This record gives sequence, structure tokens and C-alpha cells, in this order.
Amino acid sequence: MKYIYVVLLCCLMVGCGSNKVDQSTVLNPTNPKGVKGSVLSEAKDIQTENSLEGVRSKVASNTSSKAIEATMTFLTSDELQGRDTGSEGISKAADYIENVFENSSIEPYFTTYRDTLENYSDDVAYNVVGFLPGTDKDLKNEFVIIGAHYDHIGIISGNVDDKIANGANDNASGTTTVLEFAKYFGKHKNNKRSIIFAFFTAEEKGLVGSKYLAKKLKNENIDLYVMLNFEMVGVPMVGKDHSLYLTGFELSNLADIGNGYANKKLAGFLPKAKEFNLFRRSDNAPFHDEFNVPSQTYSSFDFTNFGEYHKVGDEASLMDYEFMATVVNETLPMLEGVINAPVKEVKYN
Repeated sequence: MKYIYVVLLCCLMVGCGSNKVDQSTVLNPTNPKGVKGSVLSEAKDIQTENSLEGVRSKVASNTSSKAIEATMTFLTSDELQGRDTGSEGISKAADYIENVFENSSIEPYFTTYRDTLENYSDDVAYNVVGFLPGTDKDLKNEFVIIGAHYDHIGIISGNVDDKIANGANDNASGTTTVLEFAKYFGKHKNNKRSIIFAFFTAEEKGLVGSKYLAKKLKNENIDLYVMLNFEMVGVPMVGKDHSLYLTGFELSNLADIGNGYANKKLAGFLPKAKEFNLFRRSDNAPFHDEFNVPSQTYSSFDFTNFGEYHKVGDEASLMDYEFMATVVNETLPMLEGVINAPVKEVKYN
């Protein structure tokens, strides 16, 4: 997330891992354009009844830690050079996202998946935006946005051997998580409301990509229900009874509604998130500003569990893939519940 360097000086330091990748052995479940590597098989189909317990059983085995590791390994590889906005590396990340969309029957929301920013002049920059129409004749006119930023800060001063800020936790973890959601809903097509899957560029430049998309969709006058953002979800929180925290926790009933669908305390309150106003510091904020509908971020970065923020040490080797798979599988019932509820239950207080 943006602008929290001062806080991180007080955080516990986590050891730095290496991220040198042999491109001949990169695991890549979607075999994106120009990416070498073997294809990792996805989780097998599970046929269950369409009851609430059936849904939970179905999603429980939807995502594997190995599938998540495969995506993370590619997105954080040195080949992508830290995914700086406008770089060749972030273009390769966009290729990867596009291939997941194509393989998952997710359509472009605009003419193409890449939506070029008109509010950023330093380089050619684009969000990657996919669309899955809703299945209900009435609810399909309402939209849920599920998003994450896929950029990072590129090349920075580091030690002699490593100057690439690969951005594993920030925010390959959120990108990978949202890609898993896209795979699931693209496969099952059990969404009554329409879903926009948005991957934002230039978050690190001041939320530029999300500001652009929020304003553009507002000008289209879409009926946005909620915007759910995922940021820094690569490692578990310390000593908490919930998997994630929700920025702007007290502003809406999203946590209560979502936890009910998850049938567990999926999201909780983190005092530090309120103290440092993280609600305003991630890509949910522009949608709140434009639409005034519940727009909030899920995260597990708790200021004590990860000391490599915006450093070259933010490597894939430090991520907890079992935790990430658990987060995806615990969150899917929440997403299904919110997306398919017959009325708009989630509201600002």
C-alpha cells in the first residue's frame, strides 16, 4: 500500500529470499504469450449439489497452493523487472492476465482487455479489465468489481546482487488472488450479477489507474453495487482470529455480511489500518469517491508480519502459498453470496 514507509521502520524484519528464476522451468498454468515453461494442471472439477454446503464443498478444493505458486513465480520473476508502470515487464504481466481471461471465458469489458490511461503521460500505461456477464435477467444490470493492482516499483537501489523490486506481497499476491477468482467464476458462471475483474496499473504512482477506471465507469453510469479490492495477502497475520482485515471496517456492514456467507470470521478489524487511514491508500478509494458505494480492501499485511515492503527483498520465496490458497477458498463463498444476493445487502453505515 502507498505511503507507509515510516511505519515500516518499526516493523519486524523478515529475511530476504532469492528470486532468480530458471525460465525453462517456470510453472505457468495458463502458458501465457511468450512465457516459457511447463503447464501446471489446475484443480480438478468437483461436482456437487448447488446448496450452500455444496458450494462450500465445491470451492474448498478449487484452488491449490501449487497453482498459486505457479502464478506468483512468473509475476515475480526477474524477467518482469519489477513490473514498473509503462515497462516491458508489466506488459508481460498483462499478457499473462489476458491469457488467464481468455482461458477462463472472461470477456474484455472494453474493446480489448487493455484500457489505456489518458491521465498518465510518462509512458503508455493500461489497466487490464475483464467482464463476466451476470446470469440473472434483472441482477445482471448490477455490477461487482473485484480488483487488485498489478504494477510495482521496478528497479531500485539494492545490494550488489539484486536491484529488482519483484513485488511479491505488493501486489503479485493480490493479483494472483483475483486471477483465481476469475478462473473460478469463468468456469462455473454462477454469478447472477455482472462482474468486472480489474487489474490496475500505476497504483504506485498515486492510484492513477483506479482513478481513471472509476471515473470512466462513472461516466458510463453503471449500477455499481460494491468494489472489493485485494492487496498484500501473501502472508498470514500474527495472533489474529481472522484471515484478513477490511479497510474502512466500521464504514459498512461488509464484514458482517461477508463473514456470514463465509461461515467464519474471514475479515476483521485492524486498528493500525484505521490509524494510518489505509482506506484511502489503495485502489478502493477512487470507487468510493466516484460512486459512494461500499468500496473496500482486503489485506493481511498487519505491520508486523512483513518487513520487505518496497524493498528488493519482497520475493516469492517469502510468501505462504498454503495461506494464500486458504484465503482464496475461504473468500469464494463470500463472493458468491454477495454477488448472488437477491437484494443489495451491503451498505455504508
